[in-house]
Amino acid sequence: MKRLHALVIKSFLGPLILTFFMVIFILLMQFLWKYIDDLVGKGLETKILAEFLLYSSASMVPMALPLAVLLSSLMTFGNLAENLELLAFKSSGVSLTRIMAPLTYVVVVITFAAFFFANNIMPVSNLKLTSLLHDIRKQRPELQIQPGIFDNTMEGYSIRIGDQDPKTSLLKDIWIYDHTDKAGNVSVTVADSGYMKMSSDEKHLMLTLYNGNSYVELQKTRKRNEPQTYPHRRDKFAKQEMLIELTGFGLSRSDQSLWKNSYSMMNLEHLTHFEDSLSQDIGNLQESVREMVENSTVEKKKRNMIGSIASQDTAQLSETEPAYHALHIDSVFNDMNKTEKRRAVMQAINIARTNKSFVATNANTIEYKIKRLRRYQIEKHRKFTLSFSCLIFFFIGAPLGAIIRKGGLGMPVIVSVLFFLVWYMLSITGEKFVREDIMAPFAGMWLSSFLLIPLGVFVSYKASRDSVIMNIESYFNFFKRIRNWMLKRFMQV
Repeated sequence: MKRLHALVIKSFLGPLILTFFMVIFILLMQFLWKYIDDLVGKGLETKILAEFLLYSSASMVPMALPLAVLLSSLMTFGNLAENLELLAFKSSGVSLTRIMAPLTYVVVVITFAAFFFANNIMPVSNLKLTSLLHDIRKQRPELQIQPGIFDNTMEGYSIRIGDQDPKTSLLKDIWIYDHTDKAGNVSVTVADSGYMKMSSDEKHLMLTLYNGNSYVELQKTRKRNEPQTYPHRRDKFAKQEMLIELTGFGLSRSDQSLWKNSYSMMNLEHLTHFEDSLSQDIGNLQESVREMVENSTVEKKKRNMIGSIASQDTAQLSETEPAYHALHIDSVFNDMNKTEKRRAVMQAINIARTNKSFVATNANTIEYKIKRLRRYQIEKHRKFTLSFSCLIFFFIGAPLGAIIRKGGLGMPVIVSVLFFLVWYMLSITGEKFVREDIMAPFAGMWLSSFLLIPLGVFVSYKASRDSVIMNIESYFNFFKRIRNWMLKRFMQV
């Protein structure tokens, strides 16, 4: 039996590692395609790109593990069934449950490892990835001046070109304003044509200008009552070379603590803390709104709402003789004169408007806090659902592989992708319901798991009984029997 278990585990681990890295590669390519515009043209170093790929890959591990487990379990039991090894095991009296037993322990270990990764490692990788992506987006790209537009990318200079030859990269009608002295447009260089390129260390911009002029206004202190003059210097050149230092083009790293309070950068302990804090804030805010409305309406003294009208009998009572009298608002209001009625109505309207404004303002605050709370609750449950899905997919993939009896990367890939898409769509739907406060966080985030668990139980039951649920002829025979039964019933009638 130990040899059997070793054979099954060995047959499972190989496809698991292969499919895991294959899925990581596919998800990584899709992720890079999403952010390709932020990466191209930034002159990023190989170290920065490697760091970006590492953090991106780490953030995809919890999503890649369930699909890898599903695909590898399908391939493993499909190969065993296709090579008649599964039939030999069953002929020797070994049931499918006992064959799956060692892999069940392996998948349980993978499930706990996935939870540990999602709770401890992924928040750190998400934090570093978010910070790095923010710095890459903020980085100033290599100089790409558009014709007809003044480009202020370089600090202290404003450059405009009229046209550019796409074949020779020759620039025409060049205007360069030098603002390094911060004195305005006092220095300008105009050239008929020229070339522009970056230095090898990408720290300087080298310009070669042809047939132009340089204009510099000379600053002169004018004495009192002296006529205004405009001294300047003009230099004409046939060829001139300029070297402009590029500042601010390197990648500057931001403080990662700016994003540490985001829900995707927290572990289970921090998420629980923020969830409790937000729940308490929402409860206190709702209680303050209720008390405000109640104090301004129900608990407010009647004389503040209807003026100075008071019951004469109540005023004559002694303080030591408490008494209760029924007060009919309609009767008291009808006994008022027009002035008192107008004053009472205006006071009631003012109170209603004040309450409406107060409730509306706090309702927006409560709605915002509830949305934040749902985000933390979603991320908290996601750490469990992604890990638990590894176990669910194993109990779907292993029996299906035994039923399909096809190994390799053909049929198992198709079936795995279909099941994964169903699970992913159910997960996204449940998460959307939680965000919109249609379903409770637990029910919405565990919706996909609750719907797939019965499927796993059903497939395992059918596989243990050597069912032919994947045989199309069995379904044709089933419908054929139904048709024959219906024909007999109609003929008897």
